[in-house]
Amino acid sequence: MLAIKDKQYVVISPCRDEEEYLEHTLHSVINQTLPPALWIIVDDGSSDRTPEILARYAEKYEFIRVHRRDNRGYRNVGPGVVDAFYAGLELIDLDQFNFLCKLDLDLELPSRYFETLLTKMAADPRLGCASGKPYNLRDGALVSERRGDEMSVGMTKFYRTQCFREIGGIVREVMWDAIDCHRARMLGWKARSWDEPDLRFIHLRIMGSSQQGILTGKMRHGYGQYYMGTGFLYLSATAIFRVLDYPAFAGSLAVLWGYLRSWVAGRPRINDREFIRYLRAFQHTALIQGKRRAIDQFEAAGRERWQSTRGPEDPQPSTGAAANA
Repeated sequence: MLAIKDKQYVVISPCRDEEEYLEHTLHSVINQTLPPALWIIVDDGSSDRTPEILARYAEKYEFIRVHRRDNRGYRNVGPGVVDAFYAGLELIDLDQFNFLCKLDLDLELPSRYFETLLTKMAADPRLGCASGKPYNLRDGALVSERRGDEMSVGMTKFYRTQCFREIGGIVREVMWDAIDCHRARMLGWKARSWDEPDLRFIHLRIMGSSQQGILTGKMRHGYGQYYMGTGFLYLSATAIFRVLDYPAFAGSLAVLWGYLRSWVAGRPRINDREFIRYLRAFQHTALIQGKRRAIDQFEAAGRERWQSTRGPEDPQPSTGAAANA
């Protein structure tokens, strides 16, 4: 049984022009078996019916609060989303919550989604950020987006507040949702996603398609991998692995082009050499030994670092099956 303090989480949702999808997410969260203590929805200058819909729900549900930002005139995936997220974060005292979720408004969540994540967090104190697995609905069938188990996905990031603080929050750039997982692991935390019935959710919009279409989104992903510091050999391997992902072949080529174009142009990378060294060591190990072994090896190496930063009153990692889930 989760204690009261273990149930206290806050959700922050950046959104812009989501009239087509947002009521699906609103109903998903309202109907959770463990709903959030507070849900801050940051309307990032919507020009459709989004403000009207949000106002109606905020009036009916007191845990929903809407914050309206000025319209910049365009959608800005990556930095713009993070800016909107931080605008919501500034409205709360994060010390009041043990957990924090960044949630997009184009999702359908299972009713036990947050209860399940909280249970997993309670079972393993080293879990720093977590999520379920995203699926798209295509031609009446659910199709997995195939996200790695060692990453929590960006459209629903569930952080332990302590971990969020230690990693320095999230960077205001594309690929923020991978940098945070690697940085958490670098500090001894675990990042996870699970493909389980209570954690499978529907992503109503194909990943990367919200701004100027899917191929632009794939090129943006390639730039994000470059910015993060991913090595070209690892990027090429993942592009081959995902060559049949939608849109088949063209998507992988767009990712490679986005990376190479950024490389040739000499665009800046994340200003953290230690992080890039760690990332490339992890990627090299994954290429040679497989990702599962790389995860186990790097998490084992991070245990001592994680323990060394805990005070005597902090919980120690579980040793049971739940800790290794």
